[in-house]
Amino acid sequence: MDIPVLDWQRFASGSDVEGFVKDLGTACRDTGFFLVKGHGIPEDLIADVFAKGDEFFALPMAEKTKIDIRNNPHNRGWACQGSEALDENSGLMDRKEAFNVGFDLPPDDPRVLAGEPFRGVNVWPEVDGFRETMLAYYDAVLALAVGLHQAFEMDLNLPEGYFPPHFTEPMATLRVLSYPAAPDGEGIGAGAHTDYGSVTMLMTDGVGGLQVKPRGGDWTSVPHVPGSYVVNIGDCLMRWSNDIYVSTPHRVLPPKTARRSIAFFLDPNPDSVIAALPGTGEAKYPAVTGADYLRSRLDATYTPKDIK
Repeated sequence: MDIPVLDWQRFASGSDVEGFVKDLGTACRDTGFFLVKGHGIPEDLIADVFAKGDEFFALPMAEKTKIDIRNNPHNRGWACQGSEALDENSGLMDRKEAFNVGFDLPPDDPRVLAGEPFRGVNVWPEVDGFRETMLAYYDAVLALAVGLHQAFEMDLNLPEGYFPPHFTEPMATLRVLSYPAAPDGEGIGAGAHTDYGSVTMLMTDGVGGLQVKPRGGDWTSVPHVPGSYVVNIGDCLMRWSNDIYVSTPHRVLPPKTARRSIAFFLDPNPDSVIAALPGTGEAKYPAVTGADYLRSRLDATYTPKDIK
């Protein structure tokens, strides 16, 4: 399977907008996966996120448990190894741990006080500079992901400015991930799944393991291009595009050496209505709000274990 590498500067600089949009549209329809280089996000910021993640995951279990995601109704905090099963049919628990950061709101925000879905405050570990680094990165990747939607607009013949109003205060999640070494090769790093949102922006440390499975094809390893993002279409955008774009199953094999990655999942605003885009034909799915759709997917992911 060909996973193309696209240079974002072709679009951002205006040097080859039409060519970039054509190549992007082909990738979104054929594989649902592509790599993006030339994104402009500073290398030192990416390195800082990896470093702060390492510091957090090295904390004692008792410290991480204080901010367990299973105690948080807004999908924020620490997900311990064995708390998720992305492949609901395999019977295998994912061999990974993670930390989630959501759209940052102050405790006195009216939506936080009202307990609106996915409108809680972030929780933070006792790691110097962790909050500042994660929020700086969150903002940078959010801008890039929303920028990609401008190219999607052109490819799907939508009016200019169609997508940005849906991502003003999105249910976007920054997720720092750690996969322990599995020299025995047993189990699964992350079970086969499709992502829930609009797009996923993934930065890896170069350790292999990520594979995709195109429809009718076999599992294929995703190439590593240093400094580039692995981008994939999520189920929400597939539904939104009325199945014009494809959300492709993928998984992470248990790595022989420790593996780290930084995932950014862009979901729309909670009250955005996800319905077939104009010009895409008869709707294949009923309309649903972004919040209702995301909640339905998350509820199937986390295991109902007692929290110790």
